[in-house]
Amino acid sequence: MRKILLFIFLALPVAMTLAAHNEPGDKDKPSKKAELKMPAGFTASIMAENIGQARHIAVTQSGQVYVKLNRPVNGKGILLLDDKDKDGTMETVMSFGNYGGTGIYLDNNYLYASSNSEVFRYKLDKNQVVTNPDSPEKIVTGLKDKRQHNSKSIVLDGAGNIYVNIGAYSNACQEKDRTKGSPGMEPCPILDSAGGIWQFKADQLDQSYGEGTRYATGLRNVVGLDWNKETNSLFVTQHGRDQLHDLFPEMYTTEQSAVLPAETLYEMEKGDDAGWPYVYYDQIQKKKILAPEFGGDGKKTGAKNAIDPALAFPGHLAPNGLVFYTGDQFPEKYQNGAFIAFHGSWNRAPEPQEGYYVVFAPFKNGKPTGEWEVFADGFAGADNIASPGDAKHRPCGLAIGPDGSLYVSDDVKGNIYKIEYKK
Repeated sequence: MRKILLFIFLALPVAMTLAAHNEPGDKDKPSKKAELKMPAGFTASIMAENIGQARHIAVTQSGQVYVKLNRPVNGKGILLLDDKDKDGTMETVMSFGNYGGTGIYLDNNYLYASSNSEVFRYKLDKNQVVTNPDSPEKIVTGLKDKRQHNSKSIVLDGAGNIYVNIGAYSNACQEKDRTKGSPGMEPCPILDSAGGIWQFKADQLDQSYGEGTRYATGLRNVVGLDWNKETNSLFVTQHGRDQLHDLFPEMYTTEQSAVLPAETLYEMEKGDDAGWPYVYYDQIQKKKILAPEFGGDGKKTGAKNAIDPALAFPGHLAPNGLVFYTGDQFPEKYQNGAFIAFHGSWNRAPEPQEGYYVVFAPFKNGKPTGEWEVFADGFAGADNIASPGDAKHRPCGLAIGPDGSLYVSDDVKGNIYKIEYKK
């Protein structure tokens, strides 16, 4: 059992299995199995390999997969994959979009995709295949892109609105970013155009900050987000701030800095403030702690107006994907619960790096129960990762297929995994 799970007193499910073997006589057997550790009954297959840095994904009603690439491959940043011959391996049937980025989302009539500064939409035919790959409509333009935390994750709410993460181009809003002794800026000027979620109209062209609404603020960087249809509300996963020990060694040990602050899941309503950069959430003390750049000492609380997270995880796991399970293939316990893909980060040294797995958090009556478990592990290819570069694969995007399967993308080599459950 790895150190971080012991630290927070969690246990993996007792029944574990190495996925994915095929039962004798199975039809349409996957051509390649994925050696992942999962609860009993689940199997995983690799549907595509080495397609590029696959970020977020979307699955059509017929099981085709749209993939947004972080960097274009052969000049194209979006792929449409399909297993036409049903041999368990997907091939690229279409590639388009001359930009890299993270966000992609399927609506009934449009595919939405983002670069690091813009959001586009493409018309779909009755089979949800893009009809105008070379001439998309530009929905949003001119968003901040200063390289740090610049991915623009997107989601729609079904009521004509699209939500876009605009990450803070800073660690903790210091006068000199990531510099020991540099004070925090109060008020933080970054929050006027970044560090939050912006809402735009899904059918209006050429919008920018003037036409959009700052829906929620105080979010350092959100990569995973999803609209919860049960609660009719937005949920997001935040990457917590870095370098508590590096910048304030007199206040934080390396061990504390490795697990603090929490990575957080928030339910966001319009006008909500999650508190960045003035506070961070400490999952051990279960409090909002005043950031040291603003006079904190690791114990003082602050920003009473900031909302509490719906769920907190150990620090520096990098939650990059979020999806609520709305299928009917998995057992009842998974219904309306949250799957989160942890990409793994760099800021846990000298402790081993962590993440590189997909976790499951059950929900009841629209709220997380407070329990969570590692659902699919083994992507990294090793238990002890000293540096993110050592991981063979890193989970990033999540999507639910029409048959209730869970799809997972990898943004190292570009594998696409399909996880299924059989009774």
